[in-house]
Amino acid sequence: MGSDFHRKLVEESSDIATIVDPDGTITYVSPSVEETLGYEPEELVGETGFEYQHPDDGEAVADAIERLQGTSSTTEIIETRFRRGDGSWCWIEATLQDRSEDEDIGGILISSRDISERKRQERKHQALAEEYRTLLGTVEDGIFFLAVESMDAGYEFRFERLNEAYEEQTGITTEEVRGQTPTDVFGDDLGADLEANYHRCVKARDPIRYQEEVPVETGARFWQTNLAPVVTDGEVSEVVGITRNVTDQVKAERKLRSQKEQLEEFAGVVSHDLRNPLNVAQGRAELLGEESDSPHLDPIVRSLDRMEELVTDTLTLARQGQVVADMESIDLVTLTGACWKGVSTDDAHVEVDGEITFYGDRSRLQHVFENLFRNAIEHAGTDVTVRVGRVDDVGIYVEDTGPGIPEEVRDAVFEPGHTSASDGTGFGLTIVKRIAEAHGWNVDIVDGTDGGARFEFTEVEFDR
Repeated sequence: MGSDFHRKLVEESSDIATIVDPDGTITYVSPSVEETLGYEPEELVGETGFEYQHPDDGEAVADAIERLQGTSSTTEIIETRFRRGDGSWCWIEATLQDRSEDEDIGGILISSRDISERKRQERKHQALAEEYRTLLGTVEDGIFFLAVESMDAGYEFRFERLNEAYEEQTGITTEEVRGQTPTDVFGDDLGADLEANYHRCVKARDPIRYQEEVPVETGARFWQTNLAPVVTDGEVSEVVGITRNVTDQVKAERKLRSQKEQLEEFAGVVSHDLRNPLNVAQGRAELLGEESDSPHLDPIVRSLDRMEELVTDTLTLARQGQVVADMESIDLVTLTGACWKGVSTDDAHVEVDGEITFYGDRSRLQHVFENLFRNAIEHAGTDVTVRVGRVDDVGIYVEDTGPGIPEEVRDAVFEPGHTSASDGTGFGLTIVKRIAEAHGWNVDIVDGTDGGARFEFTEVEFDR
């Protein structure tokens, strides 16, 4: 092997030095093979190295040796799996040199090192890269990547790449924007607005979330955007943006807001501009009744009272359907008693089955229970019995002992203006449904215990 110095260097190295002759027979292996592969050097000398290779790697090793012997190449580097002494496989990086002409070596010199950990890391990175590609290719939200460069005046942002969803939703491709700044892509004014948020993210060094208006050729305009900084060596090197097209949602919200404003304006007109002259007419009719005994007065008074009922129900319908934000704990017995007193009940009876406490808006729910009590008395008679109780763990019911509501008209009774009473406004059950929905409840009409009408409210939150 030459000098004692070189022999000592080889034998104390953690890399494995191996010499094989042209047919692959091992003529020398350094002592480090024991620590790496679990063999005594003497076990391997005289063995054919190919027999210890993984079956899938044998040809690669043989090809490397053939290339060394048949060309002017002096070095070949390969990665192969070698069987350890315990039968497991170890990834080895082997550097092969043809030293056949060297009288001290006289064969192929192979320097090997264990790269199993590196291979594990590579597989891990490959798996992460595949997950990354899958995520970018399948996620419905748009994703964009911005390179961040620190400048004297702040930071400069340049697009690196976009995922497929971003390209589809905006009509902008990676090829068009790669290396471009936001102002290059979107113009000075809009680009400056976008960069202001990117600066905010970099300075915060934390994710931020906001809604922005970025009109693009596809028609999308409004976006819910999340930005996250990528920190490398203590500096923000990249910003990753995830953005969702919320154009339809924003348009719907604006339309709803406009309708709400119109509804409130209408309610104001009804409340002030109609109710005031109506009250004047009712007052005048009362004074006229004291001065005259005309047969026309009673129809006039009834009509004015009817108008007042319509105005009251219309205002209730307009104002009580808004989503309930602040709810309080309500005792069903107390609420039922208060509402029953507010209705002309004659000989009717009310029963509350059990003690129940739930969350809701007390003032709005008074409209619900009073309307249902009136509905029961109007349709089932003054001797009806009304029961109120709990529907398992999901809701509350109100039922009566009247004739019930035919199944074919149960959906229609909630429509505005639907009534079977000659003097009804047709808004009572509509108000019931609107207030229930404002609480997030569902309301259904089913057969009562005694065949009457039964209104079931589900999705109720109980105060347990």
